[in-house]
Amino acid sequence: MSKSERLYRDMEIRIAKEGDQEVDYRVQGYASTFEPYVLFRDGDIEYSEVIDPHAFDECDMSDVVLRIDHEGRVYARTRAGDLNVGTDEHGLWQEADLSRTSAGRALYEDIEAGHYDRMSFAFTVAEGGDEYDKKTHLRTIHKIEKLYDVSPVSFPANPGTQLDVATRDYFNGVIEVERAERLIAEERAAKVAELTARIERLKNNGNQNHDE
Repeated sequence: MSKSERLYRDMEIRIAKEGDQEVDYRVQGYASTFEPYVLFRDGDIEYSEVIDPHAFDECDMSDVVLRIDHEGRVYARTRAGDLNVGTDEHGLWQEADLSRTSAGRALYEDIEAGHYDRMSFAFTVAEGGDEYDKKTHLRTIHKIEKLYDVSPVSFPANPGTQLDVATRDYFNGVIEVERAERLIAEERAAKVAELTARIERLKNNGNQNHDE
């Protein structure tokens, strides 16, 4: 995995308002949880991913921004003090204060209205920071190098059809190798079955000749 390849994953977003308390324009949610999730399906096989609880221990989160669809205007930023990110036992959380600008308050209203109810976050995996288990078809990310942004998205990525390019390339490579291995195994099994059947036929013919 190249360090320059950013990956994108979905997360939930919600407003921080509770009951009838005064609006403070905060939004919060988990950018990642530490539970496995299915990213790709190939026939009956599910290819999954899980982020290790310690994957963010050395992650660069010094300058993370909140944008829409990973593009354009910045609505909050860790460096500016109106975006906070961190980890707990559940996953990677974020909380943004959108009160500072009229654009931020408008985004809050869009989120409150339900126009955005999912988010995506962009990150890179450190060199050698992941591993793949061929038996379980599970990719484990052990070390995330940098967190770039958390973004409300118009349409969250569909793992079956809209994976980001880096992730699709990764799993396409895995699937291609595994398909080739299955084909070789099937061909080998077919040859063994054919050889076994031939031996049985020879045995049966031998027994018949012996009986005569």
